[in-house]
Amino acid sequence: MNNQFNDPDKKWKFGTTIQVRLVSDLKKSQEYYRNVLGCTIDGWGHAERDGMIVILQQAESLEDVRPNAPSKKRSDYPTESEGPDYGWDTFIHVSWDEIDEIVDDIQNKGGIVRYDPVKESHGKWEFKNVYVQDPDKYNIVLGAMREVKG
Repeated sequence: MNNQFNDPDKKWKFGTTIQVRLVSDLKKSQEYYRNVLGCTIDGWGHAERDGMIVILQQAESLEDVRPNAPSKKRSDYPTESEGPDYGWDTFIHVSWDEIDEIVDDIQNKGGIVRYDPVKESHGKWEFKNVYVQDPDKYNIVLGAMREVKG
C-alpha cells in the first residue's frame, strides 16, 4: 500500500504552523502581545510578528491555562546538553547580533525576562536562550546561535 505520509519524495508539504494558546484574560494577553512583543492582533485573535504566529483564545476556566512543564532530561542528544531546565511553550530563532537589543526592548516595554540568559556551546556552535514570559507564564524562548570561531 502506498502511503503518502511515508513518501520520500515529499510530494506534499505542510504550511505555516500556528500555535493556539489558551489565556486567562484575552484582552490583557492581546495588549501584551501587541504592546510588549510588537505583534499585530486581528479579530480572530492571531498575534503575529515576522515568523511568529500565535492564536490567543480565551480559556473556559483558569485550569485550562497550562504552560508546558520542563521536559525530561535526555542523555541521547547529539551534544553534551541534556535538554532545557525550564519549560518551552514557543521557541523563536533570532539573530545573535540582535538578541540583546530585542531583550532590552521587551524589558523596556514591561516584558518579563524570567530567567538569566542560558548560554551553552555544542560542538562548533554557541547558543543563547532568553526566556520571556507572557501574562499567563507561557515561556517564549528567544534563541540565537553562532559558529564558534577559533
